[in-house]
Amino acid sequence: MNDKFFDVKKEKQDRIINASLKMFALNGYRHASTDDMVREAAISKGLLFHYFGSKLGLYVFLYDYSTRFMLLEFSREIKAVDTDFFVLAGKMETARMRVMKMYPYMRRFLDAVQKEDCAEAAEAVREIREKYQESLNKYIRQADFDRFVPKAKPEMVMKCVEYTLNGLTEEFSGRGGLETEALKKEIEDYLRMFAAVFQ
Repeated sequence: MNDKFFDVKKEKQDRIINASLKMFALNGYRHASTDDMVREAAISKGLLFHYFGSKLGLYVFLYDYSTRFMLLEFSREIKAVDTDFFVLAGKMETARMRVMKMYPYMRRFLDAVQKEDCAEAAEAVREIREKYQESLNKYIRQADFDRFVPKAKPEMVMKCVEYTLNGLTEEFSGRGGLETEALKKEIEDYLRMFAAVFQ
């Protein structure tokens, strides 16, 4: 990547990042169009490749940038004393909501990378993905699963929560304008319900 990308105005950086995140999140690596990215970012295609070298270079940059950005927001929100799983999940969602206000498609992009079916793209970000997953796992390991009711299996509860929150996020981001406050409230309602059932 060309370091000159960080020399341009922040507003222009964010335009490029947001346009690229959106196309990769909605279409996957293989079908994401750099023509659509530059059109939405209002820049030339030559400039995009000047900064990132290639579509793959852009993809790797975005994933590295997104994982670092998201983990920084998690670290600001989550404390070592947070051991209630649903409190942890809620704080992670609060951090994600802050991120979505700046980068509406970052969460969907991070989720999409987990399911990427282009071998070249998946391999290019494999190490970053493993480090990111390990960082997420550290937060989950803080949870005291002994607080769950006896028949609640932690792995199944976590999947239930993950699928629900990802589904809600996808549903809300599929609407015209992303209403982060409405999404945050709905997520909080679901987490309260899960806590009442499983703890």
